[in-house]
Amino acid sequence: MASGPLDPENDDVDVLIVGAGPSGLVLAVELQRFGIRFRIIDREPQAVHESRALAIQPRSLEVLAASGVAAELVELGRSAVQVSLHLGERELPLTLYAGAVRDTAYPYLLFLSQAETERVLGRHLAEGGVPVERGCRLVALQQDAGGVRCTIETGGATSTVRARFVAGCDGAHSAVRHLTGLGFHGTAFPQTFGLADLEVDGLPADRVHAFLSAAGILLFFPIESPASWRMIVMLPTGAPDPPSLPTLQAAIARHTARPPRLHDPVWTATFSVNSRHAARFRAGRAFLVGDAAHIHSPAGAQGMNTGIQDAANLAWKLAFVLRGHAGRELLATYDTERRPVARQVIRLTNRAFRVATSINPAVRFIRARIAPRIAALVLGGRSRRGGQPARGGRDERGLRAVVAALRTAAFRTVAELNINYRHSPLSVEGTPALQHGPKAGRRLPDAAVQLDGRETTLHQALAAPFVHVLLCGASDDWEQVTRRLDRWTGVLRVHRLAASDVPGALVDSSGDAFRRLGLTPGQVAQLVVRPDGHIGYRAAGFDPSGLALYLRRSMRLSSR
Repeated sequence: MASGPLDPENDDVDVLIVGAGPSGLVLAVELQRFGIRFRIIDREPQAVHESRALAIQPRSLEVLAASGVAAELVELGRSAVQVSLHLGERELPLTLYAGAVRDTAYPYLLFLSQAETERVLGRHLAEGGVPVERGCRLVALQQDAGGVRCTIETGGATSTVRARFVAGCDGAHSAVRHLTGLGFHGTAFPQTFGLADLEVDGLPADRVHAFLSAAGILLFFPIESPASWRMIVMLPTGAPDPPSLPTLQAAIARHTARPPRLHDPVWTATFSVNSRHAARFRAGRAFLVGDAAHIHSPAGAQGMNTGIQDAANLAWKLAFVLRGHAGRELLATYDTERRPVARQVIRLTNRAFRVATSINPAVRFIRARIAPRIAALVLGGRSRRGGQPARGGRDERGLRAVVAALRTAAFRTVAELNINYRHSPLSVEGTPALQHGPKAGRRLPDAAVQLDGRETTLHQALAAPFVHVLLCGASDDWEQVTRRLDRWTGVLRVHRLAASDVPGALVDSSGDAFRRLGLTPGQVAQLVVRPDGHIGYRAAGFDPSGLALYLRRSMRLSSR
Protein backbone atom coordinates (compact mmCIF):
# COMPACT_ATOMS: atom_id res chain seq x y z
CA MET A 1 0.00 0.00 0.00
CA ALA A 2 1.62 3.24 -1.11
CA SER A 3 1.30 6.71 0.31
CA GLY A 4 -0.10 9.44 -1.91
CA PRO A 5 -3.02 11.78 -2.47
CA LEU A 6 -6.45 10.32 -1.87
CA ASP A 7 -8.82 9.31 -4.61
CA PRO A 8 -11.35 12.20 -4.70
CA GLU A 9 -14.13 9.62 -5.01
CA ASN A 10 -13.07 7.89 -1.80
CA ASP A 11 -12.18 9.84 1.32
CA ASP A 12 -11.31 6.75 3.39
CA VAL A 13 -7.75 6.79 4.73
CA ASP A 14 -5.67 4.58 6.99
CA VAL A 15 -4.49 7.30 9.39
CA LEU A 16 -5.73 10.84 9.90
CA ILE A 17 -3.03 12.93 11.55
CA VAL A 18 -4.46 15.96 13.31
CA GLY A 19 -1.79 18.62 13.85
CA ALA A 20 1.23 19.50 11.71
CA GLY A 21 3.74 20.49 14.36
CA PRO A 22 6.98 18.50 14.70
CA SER A 23 5.26 15.43 16.18
CA GLY A 24 2.60 15.22 13.49
CA LEU A 25 5.09 15.88 10.71
CA VAL A 26 7.48 13.19 11.95
CA LEU A 27 4.61 10.71 12.27
CA ALA A 28 3.64 11.52 8.68
CA VAL A 29 7.23 11.16 7.43
CA GLU A 30 7.51 7.77 9.13
CA LEU A 31 4.16 6.52 7.83
CA GLN A 32 5.21 7.67 4.36
CA ARG A 33 8.40 5.64 4.74
CA PHE A 34 6.33 2.56 5.60
CA GLY A 35 4.00 3.11 2.63
CA ILE A 36 0.87 3.92 4.67
CA ARG A 37 -1.90 6.14 3.27
CA PHE A 38 -2.65 9.12 5.50
CA ARG A 39 -3.85 12.68 5.59
CA ILE A 40 -2.31 15.36 7.78
CA ILE A 41 -4.38 18.41 8.67
CA ASP A 42 -3.74 21.49 10.77
CA ARG A 43 -6.12 24.14 12.00
CA GLU A 44 -3.65 26.98 11.39
CA PRO A 45 -3.77 28.52 7.91
CA GLN A 46 0.02 28.88 7.77
CA ALA A 47 3.07 27.15 9.18
CA VAL A 48 4.78 28.78 12.18
CA HIS A 49 7.35 31.51 11.54
CA GLU A 50 8.58 31.88 15.13
CA SER A 51 11.59 29.97 16.40
CA ARG A 52 9.72 28.21 19.28
CA ALA A 53 11.59 24.96 20.09
CA LEU A 54 15.27 25.38 19.29
CA ALA A 55 17.21 22.20 20.09
CA ILE A 56 17.09 18.80 18.41
CA GLN A 57 18.53 16.06 20.58
CA PRO A 58 20.84 13.29 19.31
CA ARG A 59 18.20 10.59 19.71
CA SER A 60 15.74 12.59 17.60
CA LEU A 61 18.36 12.98 14.88
CA GLU A 62 18.90 9.22 14.94
CA VAL A 63 15.15 8.73 14.48
CA LEU A 64 15.10 11.17 11.55
CA ALA A 65 18.18 9.74 9.86
CA ALA A 66 16.35 6.78 8.29
CA SER A 67 14.15 9.08 6.19
CA GLY A 68 17.08 11.27 5.18
CA VAL A 69 15.71 14.32 7.01
CA ALA A 70 18.46 14.43 9.65
CA ALA A 71 21.20 15.23 7.14
CA GLU A 72 19.42 18.38 5.96
CA LEU A 73 18.65 19.49 9.50
CA VAL A 74 22.30 19.10 10.51
CA GLU A 75 23.37 21.11 7.47
CA LEU A 76 21.01 23.94 8.43
CA GLY A 77 21.57 23.92 12.19
CA ARG A 78 24.39 24.67 14.59
CA SER A 79 26.14 21.82 16.35
CA ALA A 80 28.74 21.86 19.13
CA VAL A 81 27.18 25.06 20.44
CA GLN A 82 29.06 26.85 23.21
CA VAL A 83 27.31 28.26 26.27
CA SER A 84 28.42 31.20 28.38
CA LEU A 85 27.00 30.98 31.88
CA HIS A 86 27.00 34.47 33.43
CA LEU A 87 27.16 35.04 37.16
CA GLY A 88 27.73 38.69 37.97
CA GLU A 89 31.20 39.53 36.64
CA ARG A 90 32.06 35.85 36.20
CA GLU A 91 31.58 33.89 32.99
CA LEU A 92 31.70 30.12 32.75
CA PRO A 93 32.20 28.81 29.21
CA LEU A 94 30.47 25.44 28.83
CA THR A 95 30.03 23.06 25.94
CA LEU A 96 27.01 21.10 24.70
CA TYR A 97 29.18 18.68 22.75
CA ALA A 98 30.08 15.28 24.18
CA GLY A 99 33.08 13.92 22.33
CA ALA A 100 33.23 10.99 24.75
CA VAL A 101 29.85 9.74 23.47
CA ARG A 102 30.91 7.64 20.49
CA ASP A 103 27.94 5.32 19.98
CA THR A 104 25.95 7.92 18.03
CA ALA A 105 26.61 9.85 14.84
CA TYR A 106 25.23 12.97 16.59
CA PRO A 107 27.15 13.63 19.85
CA TYR A 108 25.74 17.14 20.18
CA LEU A 109 22.60 19.23 20.58
CA LEU A 110 21.62 20.70 17.24
CA PHE A 111 20.29 24.25 17.43
CA LEU A 112 17.72 24.99 14.75
CA SER A 113 14.52 27.01 14.73
CA GLN A 114 11.35 24.95 14.99
CA ALA A 115 10.07 26.86 11.98
CA GLU A 116 13.02 25.56 9.94
CA THR A 117 12.54 22.02 11.28
CA GLU A 118 8.88 22.08 10.27
CA ARG A 119 9.72 23.54 6.87
CA VAL A 120 12.15 20.70 6.11
CA LEU A 121 9.69 18.03 7.28
CA GLY A 122 6.79 19.62 5.41
CA ARG A 123 8.75 19.84 2.17
CA HIS A 124 9.76 16.19 2.54
CA LEU A 125 6.09 15.21 2.79
CA ALA A 126 5.04 17.38 -0.14
CA GLU A 127 7.77 15.91 -2.34
CA GLY A 128 6.34 12.50 -1.45
CA GLY A 129 2.91 13.58 -2.67
CA VAL A 130 1.12 14.27 0.63
CA PRO A 131 1.27 17.96 1.61
CA VAL A 132 -0.15 19.34 4.84
CA GLU A 133 -3.79 20.43 4.52
CA ARG A 134 -4.05 23.74 6.37
CA GLY A 135 -7.02 25.64 7.76
CA CYS A 136 -8.72 22.32 8.62
CA ARG A 137 -10.18 21.85 12.10
CA LEU A 138 -11.38 18.56 13.61
CA VAL A 139 -14.80 19.21 15.18
CA ALA A 140 -16.23 15.73 15.77
CA LEU A 141 -14.97 12.20 16.14
CA GLN A 142 -17.00 9.00 16.39
CA GLN A 143 -15.46 5.53 16.71
CA ASP A 144 -16.93 2.17 15.78
CA ALA A 145 -15.59 -1.36 15.36
CA GLY A 146 -14.11 -0.65 11.93
CA GLY A 147 -12.72 2.84 12.18
CA VAL A 148 -13.25 6.49 13.08
CA ARG A 149 -15.66 8.93 11.48
CA CYS A 150 -14.12 12.40 11.60
CA THR A 151 -15.84 15.69 10.85
CA ILE A 152 -13.52 18.40 9.55
CA GLU A 153 -14.36 22.07 9.20
CA THR A 154 -12.60 23.99 6.42
CA GLY A 155 -13.50 27.58 5.59
CA GLY A 156 -16.91 27.30 7.25
CA ALA A 157 -17.85 24.10 5.40
CA THR A 158 -17.73 20.61 6.91
CA SER A 159 -16.74 17.28 5.41
CA THR A 160 -16.49 13.75 6.72
CA VAL A 161 -13.43 11.56 6.60
CA ARG A 162 -13.38 7.94 7.65
CA ALA A 163 -10.04 6.72 8.99
CA ARG A 164 -8.96 3.43 10.48
CA PHE A 165 -6.93 5.31 13.11
CA VAL A 166 -6.57 8.91 14.26
CA ALA A 167 -3.42 10.46 15.72
CA GLY A 168 -3.87 13.58 17.82
CA CYS A 169 -0.69 15.62 17.34
CA ASP A 170 -2.59 18.86 17.89
CA GLY A 171 -0.88 20.35 20.91
CA ALA A 172 -1.76 21.17 24.49
CA HIS A 173 -5.35 22.10 23.60
CA SER A 174 -5.81 18.91 21.58
CA ALA A 175 -9.18 18.45 19.91
CA VAL A 176 -8.55 14.72 19.70
CA ARG A 177 -7.93 14.50 23.43
CA HIS A 178 -11.02 16.58 24.17
CA LEU A 179 -13.27 14.61 21.80
CA THR A 180 -12.13 11.27 23.20
CA GLY A 181 -12.60 12.41 26.80
CA LEU A 182 -9.06 11.62 27.95
CA GLY A 183 -8.06 13.51 31.09
CA PHE A 184 -5.08 15.86 31.23
CA HIS A 185 -3.70 15.89 34.76
CA GLY A 186 -1.03 18.03 36.37
CA THR A 187 -0.25 21.47 37.70
CA ALA A 188 0.45 25.00 36.53
CA PHE A 189 3.39 27.05 37.80
CA PRO A 190 2.74 30.68 38.78
CA GLN A 191 5.68 32.29 36.98
CA THR A 192 5.22 34.16 33.72
CA PHE A 193 7.94 34.28 31.07
CA GLY A 194 8.58 36.59 28.17
CA LEU A 195 9.62 35.26 24.78
CA ALA A 196 11.01 37.28 21.92
CA ASP A 197 12.74 36.85 18.59
CA LEU A 198 14.73 40.05 18.21
CA GLU A 199 18.09 41.75 17.78
CA VAL A 200 20.54 42.15 20.67
CA ASP A 201 23.62 44.35 20.99
CA GLY A 202 26.44 43.54 23.37
CA LEU A 203 26.54 39.72 23.26
CA PRO A 204 28.92 37.54 21.21
CA ALA A 205 26.72 35.77 18.68
CA ASP A 206 28.65 32.49 18.55
CA ARG A 207 27.14 31.00 21.71
CA VAL A 208 24.14 30.67 24.00
CA HIS A 209 24.14 33.08 26.95
CA ALA A 210 22.56 32.05 30.26
CA PHE A 211 22.33 34.46 33.20
CA LEU A 212 21.72 32.86 36.60
CA SER A 213 20.80 35.25 39.36
CA ALA A 214 18.64 35.60 42.43
CA ALA A 215 15.89 36.88 40.10
CA GLY A 216 15.84 33.59 38.18
CA ILE A 217 17.18 32.75 34.76
CA LEU A 218 17.65 34.75 31.54
CA LEU A 219 18.51 33.02 28.26
CA PHE A 220 19.67 34.22 24.84
CA PHE A 221 19.88 31.74 21.95
CA PRO A 222 21.57 32.69 18.66
CA ILE A 223 19.29 31.87 15.72
CA GLU A 224 19.31 32.93 12.10
CA SER A 225 15.60 33.29 11.43
CA PRO A 226 13.32 35.17 11.86
CA ALA A 227 15.77 37.29 13.91
CA SER A 228 19.29 36.91 15.27
CA TRP A 229 18.30 36.00 18.83
CA ARG A 230 15.63 34.19 20.83
CA MET A 231 15.26 35.50 24.39
CA ILE A 232 13.51 33.94 27.39
CA VAL A 233 13.17 35.88 30.63
CA MET A 234 11.07 35.62 33.77
CA LEU A 235 8.67 38.57 33.97
CA PRO A 236 7.34 40.35 37.05
CA THR A 237 3.71 39.93 38.01
CA GLY A 238 1.36 42.05 35.93
CA ALA A 239 3.56 42.33 32.84
CA PRO A 240 1.62 43.05 29.63
CA ASP A 241 0.81 40.27 27.16
CA PRO A 242 2.47 40.37 24.71
CA PRO A 243 5.37 42.10 26.46
CA SER A 244 6.59 45.40 25.05
CA LEU A 245 10.24 46.05 24.29
CA PRO A 246 10.62 48.35 27.37
CA THR A 247 9.08 45.60 29.55
CA LEU A 248 11.62 43.08 28.27
CA GLN A 249 14.51 45.53 28.65
CA ALA A 250 13.50 46.23 32.25
CA ALA A 251 13.15 42.50 32.95
CA ILE A 252 16.67 41.63 31.84
CA ALA A 253 18.08 44.43 33.99
CA ARG A 254 17.00 42.38 37.02
CA HIS A 255 19.45 39.63 35.99
CA THR A 256 22.63 41.51 35.10
CA ALA A 257 24.24 44.83 35.93
CA ARG A 258 25.23 45.22 32.26
CA PRO A 259 22.12 44.33 30.30
CA PRO A 260 22.56 44.05 26.53
CA ARG A 261 20.44 46.38 24.39
CA LEU A 262 17.34 44.87 22.81
CA HIS A 263 15.85 46.18 19.58
CA ASP A 264 13.83 45.32 16.47
CA PRO A 265 11.58 42.59 17.89
CA VAL A 266 10.01 40.35 15.25
CA TRP A 267 7.73 38.54 17.69
CA THR A 268 7.03 38.70 21.43
CA ALA A 269 4.81 36.58 23.64
CA THR A 270 4.34 35.42 27.19
CA PHE A 271 3.96 31.90 28.46
CA SER A 272 3.46 30.11 31.73
CA VAL A 273 4.60 26.58 32.43
CA ASN A 274 2.13 23.74 32.80
CA SER A 275 3.17 20.25 33.75
CA ARG A 276 0.54 17.74 32.63
CA HIS A 277 0.09 14.40 30.94
CA ALA A 278 -2.91 12.53 29.62
CA ALA A 279 -4.47 9.79 31.71
CA ARG A 280 -3.89 7.47 28.75
CA PHE A 281 -2.23 7.99 25.38
CA ARG A 282 -4.79 5.85 23.58
CA ALA A 283 -8.58 5.69 23.42
CA GLY A 284 -9.60 2.88 21.09
CA ARG A 285 -8.47 3.87 17.60
CA ALA A 286 -7.32 7.34 18.65
CA PHE A 287 -3.80 8.10 19.90
CA LEU A 288 -2.21 11.15 21.50
CA VAL A 289 1.27 12.23 20.43
CA GLY A 290 3.59 15.01 21.61
CA ASP A 291 2.10 18.01 23.42
CA ALA A 292 -1.38 16.52 23.08
CA ALA A 293 -0.17 13.77 25.43
CA HIS A 294 2.24 15.66 27.71
CA ILE A 295 3.46 19.19 28.37
CA HIS A 296 6.12 20.41 30.77
CA SER A 297 8.83 22.96 31.40
CA PRO A 298 11.17 23.67 28.45
CA ALA A 299 14.13 22.83 30.72
CA GLY A 300 16.55 20.53 28.93
CA ALA A 301 14.89 20.96 25.51
CA GLN A 302 12.87 17.78 25.99
CA GLY A 303 9.39 18.71 24.76
CA MET A 304 9.63 18.62 20.96
CA ASN A 305 12.11 15.76 21.11
CA THR A 306 9.91 13.61 23.31
CA GLY A 307 7.08 14.17 20.83
CA ILE A 308 9.29 13.16 17.91
CA GLN A 309 10.08 9.90 19.64
CA ASP A 310 6.39 9.35 20.46
CA ALA A 311 5.79 9.56 16.72
CA ALA A 312 8.57 7.11 15.88
CA ASN A 313 7.24 4.63 18.44
CA LEU A 314 3.68 4.81 17.16
CA ALA A 315 4.42 4.89 13.42
CA TRP A 316 5.87 1.43 12.99
CA LYS A 317 3.20 -0.16 15.17
CA LEU A 318 0.40 1.43 13.15
CA ALA A 319 2.15 0.43 9.94
CA PHE A 320 2.61 -3.19 10.96
CA VAL A 321 -1.02 -3.53 12.03
CA LEU A 322 -2.36 -1.75 8.94
CA ARG A 323 -0.29 -3.91 6.59
CA GLY A 324 -1.33 -7.12 8.34
CA HIS A 325 2.14 -7.86 9.70
CA ALA A 326 1.04 -7.83 13.34
CA GLY A 327 -2.05 -8.16 15.48
CA ARG A 328 -3.79 -5.13 16.98
CA GLU A 329 -2.44 -6.09 20.40
CA LEU A 330 0.81 -4.45 19.31
CA LEU A 331 -0.87 -1.02 19.50
CA ALA A 332 -1.39 -1.36 23.26
CA THR A 333 2.37 -1.09 23.75
CA TYR A 334 2.39 2.54 22.59
CA ASP A 335 0.79 3.71 25.83
CA THR A 336 2.71 1.11 27.86
CA GLU A 337 6.05 2.39 26.57
CA ARG A 338 5.61 6.11 26.04
CA ARG A 339 3.55 7.20 29.06
CA PRO A 340 6.29 6.21 31.57
CA VAL A 341 8.81 8.15 29.46
CA ALA A 342 6.59 11.23 29.60
CA ARG A 343 6.22 10.94 33.36
CA GLN A 344 9.99 10.68 33.78
CA VAL A 345 10.60 13.71 31.56
CA ILE A 346 8.03 15.68 33.57
CA ARG A 347 9.72 14.78 36.85
CA LEU A 348 13.17 15.82 35.61
CA THR A 349 12.04 19.06 33.99
CA ASN A 350 9.94 20.02 37.03
CA ARG A 351 12.97 19.70 39.29
CA ALA A 352 15.14 21.76 36.96
CA PHE A 353 12.43 24.40 36.61
CA ARG A 354 11.96 24.77 40.36
CA VAL A 355 15.69 25.24 40.88
CA ALA A 356 15.76 27.88 38.13
CA THR A 357 12.76 29.88 39.34
CA SER A 358 12.31 29.41 43.09
CA ILE A 359 12.37 32.49 45.33
CA ASN A 360 13.29 30.40 48.38
CA PRO A 361 16.48 31.99 49.86
CA ALA A 362 18.32 28.68 50.10
CA VAL A 363 17.46 27.78 46.51
CA ARG A 364 18.44 31.26 45.32
CA PHE A 365 21.83 30.84 47.00
CA ILE A 366 22.32 27.43 45.37
CA ARG A 367 21.26 28.82 42.01
CA ALA A 368 23.60 31.80 42.19
CA ARG A 369 26.64 30.24 43.89
CA ILE A 370 26.61 26.44 43.80
CA ALA A 371 24.82 25.45 40.59
CA PRO A 372 27.19 27.33 38.22
CA ARG A 373 30.21 25.62 39.75
CA ILE A 374 28.57 22.19 39.43
CA ALA A 375 27.57 23.00 35.85
CA ALA A 376 31.13 24.00 35.02
CA LEU A 377 32.47 20.73 36.39
CA VAL A 378 29.85 18.50 34.80
CA LEU A 379 29.76 20.22 31.41
CA GLY A 380 33.46 20.93 31.15
CA GLY A 381 33.63 24.69 31.53
CA ARG A 382 36.29 26.91 33.09
CA SER A 383 35.51 30.00 35.10
CA ARG A 384 36.56 33.33 33.68
CA ARG A 385 36.85 36.55 35.62
CA GLY A 386 37.70 39.66 33.71
CA GLY A 387 38.29 37.59 30.57
CA GLN A 388 41.00 35.33 32.08
CA PRO A 389 40.58 31.64 32.90
CA ALA A 390 40.43 30.95 36.59
CA ARG A 391 43.17 28.59 37.82
CA GLY A 392 41.82 25.47 39.48
CA GLY A 393 43.62 23.95 42.46
CA ARG A 394 44.60 20.33 42.86
CA ASP A 395 41.30 19.47 44.53
CA GLU A 396 39.31 20.99 41.67
CA ARG A 397 41.37 19.18 39.06
CA GLY A 398 40.79 15.94 40.92
CA LEU A 399 37.08 16.62 41.10
CA ARG A 400 37.00 17.24 37.35
CA ALA A 401 38.45 13.79 36.79
CA VAL A 402 35.89 12.22 39.11
CA VAL A 403 32.94 13.85 37.35
CA ALA A 404 34.07 12.93 33.81
CA ALA A 405 31.74 9.93 33.84
CA LEU A 406 28.98 12.06 35.35
CA ARG A 407 29.40 14.57 32.52
CA THR A 408 28.86 11.85 29.94
CA ALA A 409 25.88 10.44 31.84
CA ALA A 410 24.31 13.89 32.10
CA PHE A 411 24.69 14.46 28.38
CA ARG A 412 23.21 11.05 27.54
CA THR A 413 20.20 11.78 29.74
CA VAL A 414 19.52 15.20 28.21
CA ALA A 415 20.22 13.78 24.73
CA GLU A 416 17.53 11.13 25.38
CA LEU A 417 19.98 8.36 24.49
CA ASN A 418 19.16 6.64 27.78
CA ILE A 419 15.42 6.33 27.17
CA ASN A 420 14.46 2.68 27.27
CA TYR A 421 11.49 0.32 27.35
CA ARG A 422 12.93 -2.22 29.77
CA HIS A 423 9.52 -3.02 31.29
CA SER A 424 7.65 -3.30 28.00
CA PRO A 425 6.16 -6.64 26.96
CA LEU A 426 8.14 -6.17 23.76
CA SER A 427 11.45 -6.29 25.69
CA VAL A 428 12.59 -9.86 26.36
CA GLU A 429 15.89 -11.27 27.60
CA GLY A 430 16.24 -14.71 26.08
CA THR A 431 18.16 -17.78 27.21
CA PRO A 432 21.01 -18.41 27.40
CA ALA A 433 21.21 -14.88 28.80
CA LEU A 434 23.78 -12.32 27.72
CA GLN A 435 25.62 -10.88 30.71
CA HIS A 436 26.81 -7.60 29.27
CA GLY A 437 25.76 -4.87 26.87
CA PRO A 438 22.50 -2.96 26.40
CA LYS A 439 19.50 -4.85 27.72
CA ALA A 440 16.35 -5.49 25.73
CA GLY A 441 14.39 -2.23 25.56
CA ARG A 442 17.43 0.01 25.16
CA ARG A 443 18.43 1.66 21.90
CA LEU A 444 20.85 -0.12 19.64
CA PRO A 445 24.23 1.63 19.95
CA ASP A 446 25.77 2.75 16.68
CA ALA A 447 29.20 1.71 15.42
CA ALA A 448 31.18 1.78 12.18
CA VAL A 449 31.10 -1.45 10.15
CA GLN A 450 31.80 -2.51 6.55
CA LEU A 451 29.43 -4.20 4.14
CA ASP A 452 31.09 -5.81 1.11
CA GLY A 453 34.00 -3.40 1.42
CA ARG A 454 31.83 -0.31 1.82
CA GLU A 455 31.92 1.83 4.97
CA THR A 456 28.60 2.06 6.80
CA THR A 457 27.23 1.91 10.36
CA LEU A 458 24.93 -0.36 12.30
CA HIS A 459 22.19 2.28 12.27
CA GLN A 460 22.48 2.81 8.52
CA ALA A 461 22.51 -0.91 7.79
CA LEU A 462 19.39 -1.47 9.93
CA ALA A 463 17.49 1.63 8.81
CA ALA A 464 15.00 0.02 6.42
CA PRO A 465 11.39 -0.13 7.71
CA PHE A 466 11.48 -3.70 8.96
CA VAL A 467 12.17 -5.68 12.09
CA HIS A 468 15.87 -6.58 11.96
CA VAL A 469 17.55 -9.72 13.28
CA LEU A 470 21.27 -9.34 13.98
CA LEU A 471 23.13 -12.66 14.15
CA CYS A 472 26.47 -11.97 15.84
CA GLY A 473 29.66 -13.98 15.71
CA ALA A 474 30.93 -16.90 13.66
CA SER A 475 28.64 -19.91 13.42
CA ASP A 476 27.97 -22.52 10.76
CA ASP A 477 24.38 -22.63 11.96
CA TRP A 478 23.33 -19.13 10.86
CA GLU A 479 22.08 -20.36 7.49
CA GLN A 480 19.78 -22.77 9.29
CA VAL A 481 18.53 -19.95 11.53
CA THR A 482 17.93 -17.71 8.52
CA ARG A 483 15.87 -20.41 6.80
CA ARG A 484 13.73 -20.76 9.91
CA LEU A 485 13.00 -17.03 9.79
CA ASP A 486 11.89 -17.15 6.14
CA ARG A 487 8.25 -17.28 7.25
CA TRP A 488 8.51 -13.57 8.19
CA THR A 489 10.13 -12.45 4.91
CA GLY A 490 7.68 -9.58 4.35
CA VAL A 491 8.38 -7.93 7.68
CA LEU A 492 11.85 -9.04 8.76
CA ARG A 493 15.43 -8.63 7.56
CA VAL A 494 18.32 -10.82 8.74
CA HIS A 495 21.91 -9.54 9.07
CA ARG A 496 25.20 -11.13 10.06
CA LEU A 497 27.74 -9.30 12.23
CA ALA A 498 31.21 -10.80 11.87
CA ALA A 499 34.67 -9.93 13.15
CA SER A 500 36.34 -10.83 9.85
CA ASP A 501 35.44 -10.53 6.20
CA VAL A 502 32.36 -12.61 5.33
CA PRO A 503 30.48 -11.95 2.08
CA GLY A 504 27.18 -10.19 2.74
CA ALA A 505 27.93 -9.73 6.45
CA LEU A 506 28.44 -6.54 8.44
CA VAL A 507 32.14 -6.69 9.26
CA ASP A 508 33.37 -5.18 12.53
CA SER A 509 37.13 -5.25 12.03
CA SER A 510 37.73 -2.74 14.86
CA GLY A 511 35.67 -4.66 17.41
CA ASP A 512 33.71 -1.52 18.36
CA ALA A 513 30.30 -2.91 17.39
CA PHE A 514 30.83 -6.13 19.34
CA ARG A 515 32.16 -4.19 22.32
CA ARG A 516 29.20 -1.79 22.39
CA LEU A 517 26.83 -4.75 22.26
CA GLY A 518 28.64 -6.27 25.24
CA LEU A 519 30.10 -9.11 23.16
CA THR A 520 33.54 -10.44 22.40
CA PRO A 521 34.34 -10.81 18.67
CA GLY A 522 34.04 -14.60 18.90
CA GLN A 523 30.83 -14.62 20.94
CA VAL A 524 27.66 -15.92 19.31
CA ALA A 525 24.44 -14.02 19.99
CA GLN A 526 21.07 -13.09 18.47
CA LEU A 527 19.42 -9.67 18.64
CA VAL A 528 16.07 -8.42 17.39
CA VAL A 529 16.09 -4.69 16.61
CA ARG A 530 12.74 -2.95 16.29
CA PRO A 531 12.02 -0.49 13.47
CA ASP A 532 12.47 2.40 15.92
CA GLY A 533 16.02 1.29 16.75
CA HIS A 534 15.39 -0.29 20.16
CA ILE A 535 16.51 -3.81 21.00
CA GLY A 536 13.50 -6.09 21.45
CA TYR A 537 15.11 -9.43 22.18
CA ARG A 538 18.59 -10.77 22.75
CA ALA A 539 20.09 -14.10 23.68
CA ALA A 540 23.40 -15.94 23.53
CA GLY A 541 23.96 -18.96 21.31
CA PHE A 542 22.48 -19.93 17.95
CA ASP A 543 19.31 -21.83 18.92
CA PRO A 544 16.52 -19.82 17.18
CA SER A 545 13.64 -21.27 19.20
CA GLY A 546 13.45 -18.37 21.64
CA LEU A 547 13.84 -15.82 18.86
CA ALA A 548 10.99 -17.34 16.83
CA LEU A 549 8.79 -17.52 19.92
CA TYR A 550 9.50 -13.84 20.61
CA LEU A 551 8.52 -12.78 17.09
CA ARG A 552 5.32 -14.80 17.24
CA ARG A 553 4.14 -14.13 20.80
CA SER A 554 5.65 -10.84 21.95
CA MET A 555 5.70 -8.85 18.71
CA ARG A 556 2.58 -10.62 17.39
CA LEU A 557 4.14 -10.83 13.95
CA SER A 558 2.17 -12.67 11.31
CA SER A 559 4.03 -15.31 9.28
CA ARG A 560 3.28 -16.20 5.69
